[in-house]
Amino acid sequence: MAVAETRDGVLDVPIIDLTPFRTAGSDADRDAVARAVDHAARTVGFMQVVGHGIPVRTLDAFTAAMDAFFAQDLATKSAHRCPPGVNRGYTPPRSESLANSLGLVSAADLFEAFNVGAQAADFPGLNLSEEDYETNVWPDVPGFRPAVEAWFAAAGEVARTMTRVFGRALGLGEDHLTRFTGHSVDVLRMINYRLPSADADLEPDQVGMGAHTDYGIVTVLWADAVPGLEILDGDGRWHPVQPAPGALLVNLGDALARWTNDRWISTLHRVAAPRVDGRLVPRRSAAFFHDGDVDAVIAPLPTCVDAEHPALYEPVTVREHLHAKLAGSRGGVLTEGADREAARLSR
Repeated sequence: MAVAETRDGVLDVPIIDLTPFRTAGSDADRDAVARAVDHAARTVGFMQVVGHGIPVRTLDAFTAAMDAFFAQDLATKSAHRCPPGVNRGYTPPRSESLANSLGLVSAADLFEAFNVGAQAADFPGLNLSEEDYETNVWPDVPGFRPAVEAWFAAAGEVARTMTRVFGRALGLGEDHLTRFTGHSVDVLRMINYRLPSADADLEPDQVGMGAHTDYGIVTVLWADAVPGLEILDGDGRWHPVQPAPGALLVNLGDALARWTNDRWISTLHRVAAPRVDGRLVPRRSAAFFHDGDVDAVIAPLPTCVDAEHPALYEPVTVREHLHAKLAGSRGGVLTEGADREAARLSR
């Protein structure tokens, strides 16, 4: 099982400039970006991207919208709660456990969240199921929907750019992986680490968000410059990660790790209860998940399988994979078949 590597005990999350893929960059410049991404994907599974092209005003409007929603009282927010099987709407604090998606039992996570995503109506003529592409619910908060939709579009463009970079990095061509994403199951999760008080005592092993891998192809993450996010290395040590100013964090999901037959890493990570000088502090983040077409088959790519590297995974559809993972994190059903991911916690 591939795990994040350290050098002299230090975990490096490299900064990569996407500008050559957003402009008419030369083949040499694009190849340089692809090599940097391949190295990061092999060694840590995370990277920081700059040159992503998202205007500061788009981020400012988005974070203001998040703040306005989460500032409401719990009863008002809970009016937008959906059943566990519907990956939309509001999630109250301590109602999910991300470690369940690894088949592990853990304390409920501290965070609260609000999810929106791609809808069946966004792809007219494909007759997609609303069970896979659920309808969004929108709170009556002034400016919330347009600001969130603008960020959804902007983060989605970064995810699609990364998918083209991945294809080039794997030597398959920039369009190879995009054939799995024509009607991708994309979800934006806005997260607030709602904490009881700055000096509260937490339950044993209580974290902001439990240890997990992401489920799809790629995650594009914006986060406050506040401690919390941690990555697990091959020796079982957790390393804090904070994005550089203006950078977005990008990490690979299980689907891409499976497609590459673990050549690339879907890294275990968590969010510790955010603390500064020993006191709990507020923290926000927003994760855009680019998960692939619901009917796409996830199976090791032929270029990632040979006599020395036999296929490590049986084929599974994106639908089957996501349903199993979400039943764990949102539904409380311990996910089966996640042994390879979970084994890294016991190293």
